[in-house]
Amino acid sequence: MSDTLKLMVPGKPEYVGTVRLAVSSLANKVGFDIEAIEDIKVAVSEACSNIVCHSDMDSDRPYRVVCEMCDDRIEIVVEDEGIGFDTDRYEEPAPGQMQERGLGVFIIRALMDEVNVLSEVGSGTRIKMVKYIASG
Repeated sequence: MSDTLKLMVPGKPEYVGTVRLAVSSLANKVGFDIEAIEDIKVAVSEACSNIVCHSDMDSDRPYRVVCEMCDDRIEIVVEDEGIGFDTDRYEEPAPGQMQERGLGVFIIRALMDEVNVLSEVGSGTRIKMVKYIASG
């Protein structure tokens, strides 16, 4: 069984916290522990912040957040219709060369169990994140 929640979010920074709160509530409902919920909140914040900061969308134009709650996992898709980027040119930062910008996808991949980034220049970006409930 799964339930799905879909949000249309204004492309403004002040709504990132609202998305975090909604997603953390859903993760709690599914049964994640506090540490996993914190990881999910940070990953979702990074995905939303990337849209707000880098998509070059008008702040009045919304982006979408879709959360599917399943028995053993939560699946979250964050997508925009912004300028996109060339995923073939994306390089993970080297450990000795970490910088403030460019860490969003790296952080998301470190915190979530599965991450799929689809983006094309001029066609927007779609980030799908999956977190499984730890067994045991």
